[in-house]
Amino acid sequence: MKKIISFLLRKVPRKYLQLFSHWVLKVVALFYRGNKVECPVCEHHFAKFLPYGRINPRANALCPNCLSLERHRLMWLFLKEKTDFFTANKRILHVAPELCFIDRFEKIHGQNYITADIESPLAKVKMDIHAIPFPDNSFDVAFCNHVMEHVQDDIKAMSELHRILKPGGWAIIQIPFFHPIPEVTFQDESITDPKEREKMYGQDDHVRLYGKDYANRLAQGGFTVDENTFINQLPANEVARYALPANEIIYLCRKN
Repeated sequence: MKKIISFLLRKVPRKYLQLFSHWVLKVVALFYRGNKVECPVCEHHFAKFLPYGRINPRANALCPNCLSLERHRLMWLFLKEKTDFFTANKRILHVAPELCFIDRFEKIHGQNYITADIESPLAKVKMDIHAIPFPDNSFDVAFCNHVMEHVQDDIKAMSELHRILKPGGWAIIQIPFFHPIPEVTFQDESITDPKEREKMYGQDDHVRLYGKDYANRLAQGGFTVDENTFINQLPANEVARYALPANEIIYLCRKN
């Protein structure tokens, strides 16, 4: 299964995976029935989660029912336990929306929940994050996960997210880290070959390798950044049951 998933992630265009993979995995889920792990997003139980990853797939990572990954399950728990996202009326911009969240967030916030992306078939609005087509101070919350490593000017994209948030609004802006994590973010615009990008940045469609200065880059975009270690507040049995990512920092970004 690891080899199959790795092959599909590397060879099948992302938009087709977004449109069709969940139907295939509904069938696969039948073979993973059990009660050892639980997805807090869709509340389904399995013997284990599916592996996931392009090069070296992580074991016990992908929920075959809703397609949540470790980071999505952690974010869901964080939103429930540490924010009023599920109980207050908010206007939300979700960039590059994850399938596991879309219907669930829309059910809560209705037309105030806006999905946007430059190419995703799942998004309502086609949008370049470097020039977000909404006025200043339009949203209470923004989500933008695993996007900044793909964009040409991440500071500009961050500043755009800051611009469209209302004062007091907040965003969660996550990116992948590859170990060992460098002290400073590395980017070389002369690296254009996909194989070289994969070697230098961890993935062939990434344009930079983020370092420990990521929070400083978010601050350059205008945010006050809380490097939240919510994962360390959870009991070990919950971390194991939900298959959550060890040492994952949630970058909670606020607009003053």
